[in-house]
Amino acid sequence: MTEKDQEKLKLMVVDDEPDNLDLLYRTFWRKFKVYKANNAHDALAILDQVGEMAVIISDQRMPDMNGTELFSRTVERFPDTIRILLTGFTDVEDLVDAINSGQVFKYITKPWKPEQLKALVEQGCDTYKLVKKRTKELRHALRRESLFNAVTTAIRQSFDYDSILQKIVCTIGKTFSATSCVLRLVEDDRLTQNQFSYQDSKDPDFSLPFNPIPLIEEVLQTQHYQIIQDTHHDNPYHCVVVPFTYQQHLLAVMTLYQWGSEHPWPEEDIQLLTGVAEQAALALSQAKLYQSLQEKQQQIHLELEVARQIQNNLLRQTLPDLDGLKVQACCYPAREVGGDFFEVFVHPKGELWLAVGDVSGKGVPAALFMASAISLLRRELSQESPAEPNVVMQNLNYALSDDLISNNYFITLVIASYTPTTKELVYANAGHIYPLLWSKSENLVTQPNYLKIRSVPLGILPKWQAQSERLKLASGDTLLLASDGITEAKVSRYSKLPENTDGSSRSIQPTMLNQEGLWQLIQEQPQPLSLKHLLTRIQADNHVQEDDQTILSLEVM
Repeated sequence: MTEKDQEKLKLMVVDDEPDNLDLLYRTFWRKFKVYKANNAHDALAILDQVGEMAVIISDQRMPDMNGTELFSRTVERFPDTIRILLTGFTDVEDLVDAINSGQVFKYITKPWKPEQLKALVEQGCDTYKLVKKRTKELRHALRRESLFNAVTTAIRQSFDYDSILQKIVCTIGKTFSATSCVLRLVEDDRLTQNQFSYQDSKDPDFSLPFNPIPLIEEVLQTQHYQIIQDTHHDNPYHCVVVPFTYQQHLLAVMTLYQWGSEHPWPEEDIQLLTGVAEQAALALSQAKLYQSLQEKQQQIHLELEVARQIQNNLLRQTLPDLDGLKVQACCYPAREVGGDFFEVFVHPKGELWLAVGDVSGKGVPAALFMASAISLLRRELSQESPAEPNVVMQNLNYALSDDLISNNYFITLVIASYTPTTKELVYANAGHIYPLLWSKSENLVTQPNYLKIRSVPLGILPKWQAQSERLKLASGDTLLLASDGITEAKVSRYSKLPENTDGSSRSIQPTMLNQEGLWQLIQEQPQPLSLKHLLTRIQADNHVQEDDQTILSLEVM
């Protein structure tokens, strides 16, 4: 069969009259590859052997099976075939049914004019070619969409960068019936050692018959796919190397091998493969960026964990066990690290120093200022004769104000000094919430005293000025210092909710605690007072801690 014959469309003529059959053959043999059948059964046999025809011309009136019945048996198998019916009599009803059901493209009456029939066949061939072209385009589009969806689904179902790459390799390898498929990553236009592969289960022992590196190097230089076709021990093989490029950056190269096939990948498949490679390159770029962000987040998490441990060590203290005194303290940052801090320091001369501070904001910046503040505070308190709380506050503001002001941060802080021998408490307050002081005698608890003398926070003004306040404590007195993370927490005020008239529980929305609510919760706590239990009650209504929470108490026994 010549190449010219292969290019001809196939046409079949069916007629039980030999003269008509020969005439039809002579009319079309030059332009078509013509098949002859003198009855419908022979025509069906030819279709079984040869396959789809572009055009079938059939006589209507034939023994055993007429033309419309023949056409009806070919519609399902060959829907695109053009069917032309020759009829020598007027059977309008049969013709209308055949045309309406899609079995007949046109009909022509006998005797026909050759030129009229040729024109009709040419028109049918144009329709056939157009249908085939559109069908091919649609099939290609559907296959492309199907493959893109398969790659996208594979990527979405993957949990990390490596599994995404492996899914892409397997999906493409199976789709294109590759014997083997290898994906190698590229960095700075050079191959890396990272590679992912797919092997057809039907040929698990396949080994490459040639060195693919020169072909891959060509792709690295040109960023254009490369194809080779050859034989090895009389076995044909095909290889295509496709670049994965995103925004002109080469991310990877994929090599597909097909072993033992006489037919190479058609151009349609190559174009489809390059299109998939472009989409996969976009996915790879996004996955690589996501992996990089994850690695950075993991690194940040590890660094914050170290910072949290350092901050815990900075705050971790062995609270003093002093005769006649009980000290409790808790500090819970809202994030890994926070800006709240407390200090409990017993001076060699006997004074007990207490402090609770809160740096504005949360997270790492607040934690850095917190570390600076507590270090400076400890230096001040370690002097042979520490200054009064207001002077200590002035010195802290002097050391920290420039950095605080330039970075729009400030610190609220309360510092108190208690002398056990004289039971005198001296305190200074830099914008912190009021300390609470209450007395307890023979199970009778008085209303709290809010120590309301205070000045501006540290870092607001270059020079901090205020006087220390003094008062005497007595047995049964309790001093409580807390940060605003405690008083601004939202809680349900009542442990037992009142009921509606129908007996159902009444819903009460959590509200901000404030200092009055804190005092109410303190009164509800079992004695002796436990700050850990108090914080547990406050945090019970807050699934997410919004702010650092710090609380410290001094009880005079």
